[in-house]
Amino acid sequence: MSVLSSVYERAGETHREFECCDTQFVIRATGVRSTTGVDAAQRTVRRLEGGLNAFDGKSAVSRLNRTGSVENEHVARIVRRGLEYYERTNGVFDIRQGRVEHDLKAFLRGDRQSLPETFEVGDIELDGAQVRTDQPLDLNGLAKGYIVDRAAATLSGVGRRGFVSGGGDMSPPPGPVAVESPYGDETPLKILETDWFVASSGGYRRTRNGTDHIYDPTSERIGSRHESVTVVAERDCMEADALATTLAALPLDDALSLGESWANAEALVVHGGVFHTTEGFETHVLD
Repeated sequence: MSVLSSVYERAGETHREFECCDTQFVIRATGVRSTTGVDAAQRTVRRLEGGLNAFDGKSAVSRLNRTGSVENEHVARIVRRGLEYYERTNGVFDIRQGRVEHDLKAFLRGDRQSLPETFEVGDIELDGAQVRTDQPLDLNGLAKGYIVDRAAATLSGVGRRGFVSGGGDMSPPPGPVAVESPYGDETPLKILETDWFVASSGGYRRTRNGTDHIYDPTSERIGSRHESVTVVAERDCMEADALATTLAALPLDDALSLGESWANAEALVVHGGVFHTTEGFETHVLD
């Protein structure tokens, strides 16, 4: 009896849900020491949230935006990737829009009565883990994906499989996963079966007066252009997150063009009730 109980504890399954990063996180592990793995992954999520939350005055991101300089390996990694996506999206994904992001979130919370009107760009310098900027940064478009990636890496181990999801951003799911409908019904848009990372974006999650958190600094337009965007990406969750956010901000033809040209990623864009997919997206859908 004690032997069987011990085996079950080492090779069991642990499922945990908790609030973090202003959304619901799910961590699940099966196999050897599953609870130990989930505990470690949850600690990783909490620790990274404490450093990357721009609305926490003690966080590394807040210090960066307040003082213009911070030395933090996680912030530096996210900034480095953000600069990469700025180039790859011709400026649509721009981490230098921290003031816009802050004022837009304040508007959505009801703490501000008007939308931001000024889009500004500045300079960013990177030297190892040292980041310097003359404009507040918006790292939210990457931070949640980064946290999912790091927590998933912490969760995995010899004889153990794991899965991390945070508000629509997830590591490769261990089985079929439903794509949430933006119309408020329970029927999923698609059922995915994929070993790639998944992220979703769109204007249906949080809105005020028809406005959501998506913006395009190249056109200075605020609001998603589509009901929802779902991206699967081979590289990591940060990549899926960045591409989903970018496609949500672009006009339909531009979004589909960028999605088709983006290597090792596929997208589903729901626009006007019509499903538009890149050529390889259906290979990630359960038949």
